[in-house]
Amino acid sequence: MNRITNEAKQLLNRGLDAHLRIGVTGLSRAGKTAFITSFVDQLLHTSTHDNLPLLAAQRDARVLGARRVPQKNLLTPRFNLDGSYESLTLETPQWPTPTRDVSEIRIAIKYKPSSKARKLLSRHATLYVDLVDYPGEWLLDLPMLEMDFQAWSEQQLLRLQQIDLPDVETWLARSQHLDYDEFNDDKLINEVAAQYTKLLLDLKSKGYQLIQPGRFVLPGELADAPVVLFFPYIFKDKPTKGSAINLLSKRYKEYQQQVIKPFYRHYFSSFDRQILLVDVLTPLNQGEHAFSDMQVALTEIMKSFSYGKNSLIRRLFSPRTDKLLFAATKADHITPDQHSNLNLLLRHLVQPIWQHVSFESVSMECMPFASIKSTDAGFVDQKGNSIAVINGTTIEGNTLTLYPGEVPATLPKADFWDKQGFDFVSFRPQNYVEATPLPHIGMDKVMQFLLGDKLR
Repeated sequence: MNRITNEAKQLLNRGLDAHLRIGVTGLSRAGKTAFITSFVDQLLHTSTHDNLPLLAAQRDARVLGARRVPQKNLLTPRFNLDGSYESLTLETPQWPTPTRDVSEIRIAIKYKPSSKARKLLSRHATLYVDLVDYPGEWLLDLPMLEMDFQAWSEQQLLRLQQIDLPDVETWLARSQHLDYDEFNDDKLINEVAAQYTKLLLDLKSKGYQLIQPGRFVLPGELADAPVVLFFPYIFKDKPTKGSAINLLSKRYKEYQQQVIKPFYRHYFSSFDRQILLVDVLTPLNQGEHAFSDMQVALTEIMKSFSYGKNSLIRRLFSPRTDKLLFAATKADHITPDQHSNLNLLLRHLVQPIWQHVSFESVSMECMPFASIKSTDAGFVDQKGNSIAVINGTTIEGNTLTLYPGEVPATLPKADFWDKQGFDFVSFRPQNYVEATPLPHIGMDKVMQFLLGDKLR
């Protein structure tokens, strides 16, 4: 009887939109950890502060409060919110340590319903929100499901050949000309695979974001497992069964079946809503190669959100996402007058997928924001002219006031890189004021898009 009662309650909760599962992703350093920390922090302060004016339920004084509750999925690591607070409250504040695997946190939001249907059922309602943090790099692996090992190798080697870096040339020259079957074990295969992973990490540090396989740079629990020890290689002859070189193809197939597919099946397909954080400013600062690579990486990532009947993601899995937000992070690192340009630039970047997603009845939006504001905006007088500036403390500890420059409102053309004067500086968090919500820019607008209709 109890089991039937519980099942009935669960069905009723689903019918009342009492549960929402939100996927939070983005390429490394896009600010996923800061976002989840701020998202939870803002909600925890709703009963004592008017910190979210654009979240309709709080503006209308219908949010009664929020608290952390135990997550239902006991196999997923817990998001380390306390660790984030510790970093932000240090004497010299630091950004929270980025997560390198999937993590999750659950928040219960108690509110007064505004819709007549919910009012009839109860004066108060509770919305349970699961925030699931996962690396955007893992989304880069989806196209691998459509390629066999040889096709993938040809594609990857072609990309590497187009990168003019000595380390890339050295790895290419060595990896493609060794006799792997000279040895009876996988020692040499593992050694070259480790060098390939090191090369990918090096490229990542230089601003390249189109990294495959994505798990090689963020392996999580798979670190050092044989399934992440392969590399692109074009066979001159068909490899014999049991040969060392045949391991490459075998491990690639295993990676497809045991790494890529389970992620989409167990996590991606369970999200009701998703937010993809995009750091547009850092690639702008790093130059044309980094920005172009980010464009291609975003194109690959967006294949995971193409839900058309013939799309790979629809054929293999059953995604249920009904809202998708592309959010340009670090809006506090530019002056407010450039926020609209940042938003327009992001729209241009995601335009290729916008029409397809909208056609599949997925509500999509773009917006700039800052999860945790690290600067203050203002003006300085320069020879009688009022100049917009931001002021903050750099990562190195220096107080700095500057105008970072103009963000292009459209995709930069070739001449932009020759004359651009954009100067993006990394700032550390501001000193935390106890018992107050973390300062932000636009988090309320983000939360209204993701939560607003569920708090009616």
